Amino acid sequence: MIAFNSATVRLPATVIALLAAACTGAAQAAPYVMFRDPGCGCCHKWAEHVRTGLQAEVEMREDVPMTQVKADRGIPVELASCHTMEVEGYVIEGHVPAADIQRLLRERPEGVKGLAVAGMPLGSPGMEMGGRTQFYQVIAFGDFGQRVFATYQ
Repeated sequence: MIAFNSATVRLPATVIALLAAACTGAAQAAPYVMFRDPGCGCCHKWAEHVRTGLQAEVEMREDVPMTQVKADRGIPVELASCHTMEVEGYVIEGHVPAADIQRLLRERPEGVKGLAVAGMPLGSPGMEMGGRTQFYQVIAFGDFGQRVFATYQ
Protein backbone atom coordinates (compact mmCIF):
# COMPACT_ATOMS: atom_id res chain seq x y z
CA MET A 1 0.00 0.00 0.00
CA ILE A 2 1.12 3.54 -0.75
CA ALA A 3 -0.63 6.58 0.71
CA PHE A 4 -1.12 9.74 -1.37
CA ASN A 5 -2.69 12.70 0.47
CA SER A 6 -4.87 10.48 2.65
CA ALA A 7 -5.87 8.25 -0.29
CA THR A 8 -4.57 4.70 -0.32
CA VAL A 9 -3.50 2.89 -3.47
CA ARG A 10 -3.03 -0.87 -3.48
CA LEU A 11 -0.24 -2.11 -5.73
CA PRO A 12 0.27 -5.74 -6.69
CA ALA A 13 3.18 -7.43 -4.90
CA THR A 14 5.10 -7.83 -8.18
CA VAL A 15 5.00 -4.07 -8.80
CA ILE A 16 6.26 -3.39 -5.28
CA ALA A 17 9.09 -5.93 -5.76
CA LEU A 18 10.08 -4.33 -9.07
CA LEU A 19 10.12 -0.85 -7.51
CA ALA A 20 12.24 -2.09 -4.62
CA ALA A 21 14.70 -3.76 -6.98
CA ALA A 22 14.95 -0.62 -9.11
CA CYS A 23 15.64 1.54 -6.06
CA THR A 24 18.28 -0.89 -4.79
CA GLY A 25 20.04 -0.96 -8.17
CA ALA A 26 20.02 2.83 -8.41
CA ALA A 27 21.70 3.13 -5.02
CA GLN A 28 24.65 0.99 -6.07
CA ALA A 29 27.56 2.93 -7.54
CA ALA A 30 28.63 2.21 -11.08
CA PRO A 31 31.96 0.40 -11.37
CA TYR A 32 35.09 2.43 -11.91
CA VAL A 33 36.35 1.77 -15.42
CA MET A 34 40.10 1.26 -15.72
CA PHE A 35 41.87 1.23 -19.07
CA ARG A 36 45.24 -0.51 -19.15
CA ASP A 37 47.79 -1.96 -21.48
CA PRO A 38 47.63 -5.77 -21.27
CA GLY A 39 51.42 -5.94 -20.84
CA CYS A 40 51.59 -3.77 -17.72
CA GLY A 41 51.85 -5.58 -14.38
CA CYS A 42 51.62 -2.71 -11.89
CA CYS A 43 48.09 -1.84 -13.02
CA HIS A 44 46.60 -4.82 -11.19
CA LYS A 45 48.39 -3.83 -7.98
CA TRP A 46 47.07 -0.26 -8.24
CA ALA A 47 43.53 -1.50 -9.00
CA GLU A 48 43.66 -3.64 -5.85
CA HIS A 49 44.73 -0.54 -3.88
CA VAL A 50 41.70 1.34 -5.27
CA ARG A 51 39.31 -1.54 -4.57
CA THR A 52 40.47 -1.67 -0.96
CA GLY A 53 40.86 2.08 -0.38
CA LEU A 54 37.54 3.06 -1.95
CA GLN A 55 35.70 -0.25 -1.60
CA ALA A 56 34.91 0.07 -5.29
CA GLU A 57 34.31 -2.35 -8.13
CA VAL A 58 36.93 -1.87 -10.84
CA GLU A 59 36.12 -2.93 -14.40
CA MET A 60 39.30 -3.59 -16.42
CA ARG A 61 39.35 -2.66 -20.11
CA GLU A 62 42.17 -3.63 -22.45
CA ASP A 63 40.31 -3.23 -25.75
CA VAL A 64 41.15 0.41 -26.56
CA PRO A 65 44.64 1.74 -27.43
CA MET A 66 45.97 3.72 -24.47
CA THR A 67 47.00 6.69 -26.63
CA GLN A 68 43.38 6.98 -27.76
CA VAL A 69 42.05 6.63 -24.19
CA LYS A 70 44.29 9.47 -22.98
CA ALA A 71 43.61 11.75 -25.97
CA ASP A 72 39.83 11.22 -25.75
CA ARG A 73 39.85 12.17 -22.07
CA GLY A 74 42.06 15.24 -22.41
CA ILE A 75 44.95 13.99 -20.31
CA PRO A 76 47.94 16.32 -20.73
CA VAL A 77 50.84 14.47 -22.38
CA GLU A 78 53.27 15.44 -19.60
CA LEU A 79 50.98 13.78 -17.01
CA ALA A 80 50.67 10.43 -18.80
CA SER A 81 51.19 7.16 -16.99
CA CYS A 82 50.42 3.51 -17.64
CA HIS A 83 46.69 3.34 -16.85
CA THR A 84 43.64 5.59 -16.88
CA MET A 85 40.46 5.31 -14.83
CA GLU A 86 37.05 6.97 -15.04
CA VAL A 87 35.42 7.65 -11.67
CA GLU A 88 32.07 9.42 -11.34
CA GLY A 89 32.82 11.76 -14.24
CA TYR A 90 36.49 12.33 -13.33
CA VAL A 91 39.63 11.00 -14.99
CA ILE A 92 42.32 9.42 -12.82
CA GLU A 93 45.69 8.98 -14.54
CA GLY A 94 48.40 6.77 -13.13
CA HIS A 95 49.22 5.82 -9.55
CA VAL A 96 46.98 8.27 -7.67
CA PRO A 97 46.45 7.19 -4.03
CA ALA A 98 42.89 6.15 -3.12
CA ALA A 99 42.80 8.81 -0.37
CA ASP A 100 43.26 11.52 -3.00
CA ILE A 101 40.49 10.04 -5.14
CA GLN A 102 38.24 10.03 -2.04
CA ARG A 103 39.11 13.69 -1.42
CA LEU A 104 38.33 14.59 -5.04
CA LEU A 105 34.94 12.86 -4.87
CA ARG A 106 34.15 14.47 -1.53
CA GLU A 107 35.24 18.04 -2.37
CA ARG A 108 34.44 18.08 -6.12
CA PRO A 109 36.62 21.17 -6.75
CA GLU A 110 35.34 23.49 -9.44
CA GLY A 111 36.96 23.10 -12.84
CA VAL A 112 38.89 19.93 -12.01
CA LYS A 113 38.62 17.32 -14.76
CA GLY A 114 40.85 14.77 -13.06
CA LEU A 115 43.94 13.82 -11.08
CA ALA A 116 47.25 12.45 -12.34
CA VAL A 117 50.54 11.07 -11.11
CA ALA A 118 52.94 11.32 -14.04
CA GLY A 119 55.11 8.32 -14.82
CA MET A 120 55.48 5.47 -12.38
CA PRO A 121 57.18 6.77 -9.21
CA LEU A 122 58.57 4.19 -6.79
CA GLY A 123 56.55 3.97 -3.59
CA SER A 124 53.31 5.18 -5.15
CA PRO A 125 50.35 2.74 -4.88
CA GLY A 126 51.06 -0.22 -7.13
CA MET A 127 54.74 0.70 -7.44
CA GLU A 128 55.93 -0.51 -4.04
CA MET A 129 59.51 -1.75 -4.41
CA GLY A 130 60.90 -2.98 -1.10
CA GLY A 131 60.52 0.32 0.73
CA ARG A 132 62.23 2.44 -1.95
CA THR A 133 60.36 5.65 -2.64
CA GLN A 134 60.56 8.69 -4.89
CA PHE A 135 59.12 12.16 -4.41
CA TYR A 136 55.92 12.58 -6.44
CA GLN A 137 52.95 14.88 -6.74
CA VAL A 138 49.29 14.33 -7.52
CA ILE A 139 48.30 16.98 -10.06
CA ALA A 140 44.75 18.26 -10.56
CA PHE A 141 44.09 19.24 -14.15
CA GLY A 142 41.27 20.96 -16.02
CA ASP A 143 40.49 24.01 -18.12
CA PHE A 144 42.45 26.11 -15.60
CA GLY A 145 45.62 24.19 -16.40
CA GLN A 146 47.39 22.19 -13.68
CA ARG A 147 47.93 22.58 -9.94
CA VAL A 148 49.35 20.44 -7.14
CA PHE A 149 46.65 18.47 -5.32
CA ALA A 150 48.93 16.47 -2.98
CA THR A 151 52.65 15.89 -2.44
CA TYR A 152 54.38 12.69 -1.28
CA GLN A 153 57.99 12.42 -0.06
